[in-house]
Amino acid sequence: MKKTFLLLGLVILSSCGGAQKSLENADPTKYSETITPNDLKEHLFIYASDEFEGRNTGEPGQKKAIDYLKSNYVKLGIPSPLGDGDYFQEIPESYFRGNIKSSENVVAFIKGNEKPEEIVVLSAHLDHVGKKDGQIYNGADDDGSGTVALLEMAQAFQKAVKDGYTPKRSILFLHVTGEEIGLYGSKFYTENPIFPLKNTVADLNVDMIGRIGEGKEGNDNYVYLIGSDKLSTELHELSEMVNSKYVNLELDYTYNDENDPNRFYYRSDHYNFAKNNIPIIFYFNGVHEDYHQPTDTPDKINYDLLAKRTKLIFLTAWEVANRDKRITVDKASK
Repeated sequence: MKKTFLLLGLVILSSCGGAQKSLENADPTKYSETITPNDLKEHLFIYASDEFEGRNTGEPGQKKAIDYLKSNYVKLGIPSPLGDGDYFQEIPESYFRGNIKSSENVVAFIKGNEKPEEIVVLSAHLDHVGKKDGQIYNGADDDGSGTVALLEMAQAFQKAVKDGYTPKRSILFLHVTGEEIGLYGSKFYTENPIFPLKNTVADLNVDMIGRIGEGKEGNDNYVYLIGSDKLSTELHELSEMVNSKYVNLELDYTYNDENDPNRFYYRSDHYNFAKNNIPIIFYFNGVHEDYHQPTDTPDKINYDLLAKRTKLIFLTAWEVANRDKRITVDKASK
């Protein structure tokens, strides 16, 4: 009986997923094309709606946000690394300073085929600043744009898996909470990692990629990159290569300058990975007049540009996940 059930199980698995194919034969642009302006818009008009009440950490709107994320990963068939359908890494109230209630990171996971112990993290913060004086701060760009970008990238990777192209390395989709109040979610993850940090190859962090920032008016073909060369020359060169080969966005390194007074390198969730000598790239469109205002709404997002930036990040993640050797660290963290 055991042999019969084992054989039946193998048949079922084969019919559901198909055999693993050589990644050399995969065309990543085929999967990047599943990332569309319309899909991003559909997600964001829900995620940055008034129903989510500005997604303030620990508050009811944030709980609605994490349920939305979980439901989408379940729909995509992407499991949680925590098992048993639990997509929430719980952060207790005691971890936060001030009158902040317990909160959650959301995690989903595609296990690698050849080097499953090596992890590529795609991160974005799921929270915003909630409600003030009766107005809802929807946070469509900050960071609804990064959040829905992760969902679309997850869909693209999962489509490849279903076609038999499972990535060599594992992909962790990490939606962190509490960014707006002090990078708490990413700090908690790096202090309580689901997978050993020594096995984390890189973190590609997405925080505000849906708009055109101040000083870039009229330019709908750029993205700011921060941190790509801080720890790994190889990651920086890979990023440049992927962009030149596939997307051809203008990669602007203005905010990567050590003397930049904005200090954006230290102000988003990638920094908690960088502090642990994990190579990172921070994707960013720059601030604009609606930054941290109730006017940061989904109708103001440039969805064509959001899709193009998301494709760049997906294709970069594809390359990081599927190259023969893991990204090397050749510089010290700061």
